[in-house]
Amino acid sequence: MHAQTYWASIVLLIHMKSKKRCKVTQKNRNEKRFWGNIHLLSENQRAKSNSKWQNLRTFVHYMKNDVMIKAKKILFITQEMTPYVSDSLLAALGRKVPQATQESKKEIRTFMPKWGHINERRNQLHEVIRLSGMNLVVDDTDHTLVIKVASIPSARMQVYFIDNDDFFTKRKMARDDNGQEYKDNAERAAFFARGVLETVKKLRWTPDVIQCQGWMSSFIPVYLKEAYQDEPSFRDCRIVFAPFSDGLQDKLPENINGILGFNGIQPEALDGTNENNDMQTLNRLGMKYADGIMLLKDEASLLPYAEKTGKPILTAETPDEFCKTAPAFFDEIWGEGKEETTEEDED
Repeated sequence: MHAQTYWASIVLLIHMKSKKRCKVTQKNRNEKRFWGNIHLLSENQRAKSNSKWQNLRTFVHYMKNDVMIKAKKILFITQEMTPYVSDSLLAALGRKVPQATQESKKEIRTFMPKWGHINERRNQLHEVIRLSGMNLVVDDTDHTLVIKVASIPSARMQVYFIDNDDFFTKRKMARDDNGQEYKDNAERAAFFARGVLETVKKLRWTPDVIQCQGWMSSFIPVYLKEAYQDEPSFRDCRIVFAPFSDGLQDKLPENINGILGFNGIQPEALDGTNENNDMQTLNRLGMKYADGIMLLKDEASLLPYAEKTGKPILTAETPDEFCKTAPAFFDEIWGEGKEETTEEDED
C-alpha cells in the first residue's frame, strides 16, 4: 500500500468526525468504527512502515479524545463563596472550583444567597432590575425575589445573588447572633432554590451540569427531577451535589411537606432521607436526587448515605484537590448514558 493510501486513511477519519453520522457513548466510544478504518492498512504495510503506523495510532488517539462528550456549561449554586463571606472549606470550594472549571475552557454561571452580613458597597453589588420582582410562593406565602450581581475581577467571574427581605436581608447564614439555628432554614433553602432556577430560565441559559454546594442548595436536585424536568433550560442537565452538614441539628419543621410541595412534588420525595427527622435530611435529599456526589473527607458522617445511593462519588481532602478533578468529573456525569449524533450535511 502506497503513501497515498496511508494519508487517505487519515482523511477518511477526519471525514467520519465532521461529516458522517456516528454515535459516541461514555462506555463505548466507537472503538470498532475508528480502528476498523485502520485495517485499510495491510499487515505488510504496517511491518514496512512502523513509524507511520505509530503516527496513525497517535492521530486516532487524539481524534477519539476530541469526540468524547464533554460538559460545556456548568452552573454553580453554592451557599458560601470567598471573598463575600469569611473563609471556610465551603467558601473556598465555592470560589476555587468554579474558577478552575472556567480555566478548563468551560462556560460557567455562579449563584449564592445574599446573606445579610455581605457588604454591598465594598463588594460592589447592584440589583438587576430586569431579573428582579417575581413573587415566589413557599408554603402558600408570597416572597419577592431580588437579584443582585457582582464581579471578581481577578478571577474574571460574575456572581449572581438571591435576595429577599424575609429570608436574607439583615440575617446571617444558618444561625443568628446567639448561635441559634433559624427556624425557617428549610423555607429559606426552598426560596433560594426556586429563585436560582427561575432566574436561569430568564437568562435563557441552558447548563449541561448543575453543581450544588451545601444544604442551602439541597432542594435543587429534587426540584429539577420532579418539578422542572420539562423545562427546556433543564431538561437534559445533570446534577452534582456536594453536601455539607454545617453542624445543623434542629428538627425538620412541621410544615416540611408544604415547603417541599411545589408543582406536584409529593411527600414521598423524602422517603429514605428523614430517618432522624432533622435538618441533615436536606443533605440526604440532595444526594438522593443528584446524578453524582462530591464529598470532602471532612464530611465523613455523610459518606454512608452517599455510598448507599449508588451514585458516582468524587472525594477530596481539600478544595484545591477538587479543582484538579472536578472538571473531568463533570464530563463523566454529563456523558453517562448519553449519545451524541452528528448529522451529515444535507445537499
